[in-house]
Amino acid sequence: MRYLIVRSLFRACNTASARRISSEASSSTAKEKWDIFAGVLAERLPVITKTLTPLEANFKTMLGQIEFENSLKSNHEIRKETEKRQVELLKAGKLDLDSEALKQTAQDLEDAYNDEFSKFKPAPRITEADKKNDTKSLNRKLEETLILLTEHKLGDKCLYILPQGKHVKGESLRQTAERVLKDAGGKALSVSFYGNAPIGFHKYKYPSTARQETVGAKIFFFRCVLKPQTANISGKNVKWQWLDQSELQKTLNEHYYQSVSQFLL
Repeated sequence: MRYLIVRSLFRACNTASARRISSEASSSTAKEKWDIFAGVLAERLPVITKTLTPLEANFKTMLGQIEFENSLKSNHEIRKETEKRQVELLKAGKLDLDSEALKQTAQDLEDAYNDEFSKFKPAPRITEADKKNDTKSLNRKLEETLILLTEHKLGDKCLYILPQGKHVKGESLRQTAERVLKDAGGKALSVSFYGNAPIGFHKYKYPSTARQETVGAKIFFFRCVLKPQTANISGKNVKWQWLDQSELQKTLNEHYYQSVSQFLL
């Protein structure tokens, strides 16, 4: 009997203690305040197509051969065959030498086209910015999507992250994102935002020594793409990099990259 009474009292104490801890935790959570930030994922889309792998190149050659074999003759090929027969008639003396048909032959046109094509040189896929590993240049890694990172001071560290800024009362989060990018890239950087809704989220707590009224930051990310022929960042007081996804993973903090990688294409 005494054992049952002690056991009941022990359970009651544990239940009361658990309720008190839960109440304190809920009260603590309710009192926590967070700074709201808007972040921007600014992309420069690929400028050229990716280099074909050996398998893709072989497959492309095979498809081209099949298409050639199943295709009808072009007007140029028909004209070439017609002129060949006319030359044979000319040799046999059955065609007038002043015939208009032979003043400029299909072969003459073909030679002119081949001569013009031999002078054409495609732009190199590897640019000077690639050779110098100039991460500030938009003219690098033309086959890849590049993402803008800017330097921010977080605590006592300076880190490269996606551009972000604190939300101001009276602004929408989209307007905050636009302001952030304008502050980072200047007026020359022209972009198109995909929409008014965030595409991703990240939060982190400030170091205990740096906390004042708020415990941390909650960041809502917006996506935008650079418009064709837009100028690069021109801000003198801004440090930036244009990185592809593999470089991004090496540069960003692991926890931060996990959040960002959720909305990378």
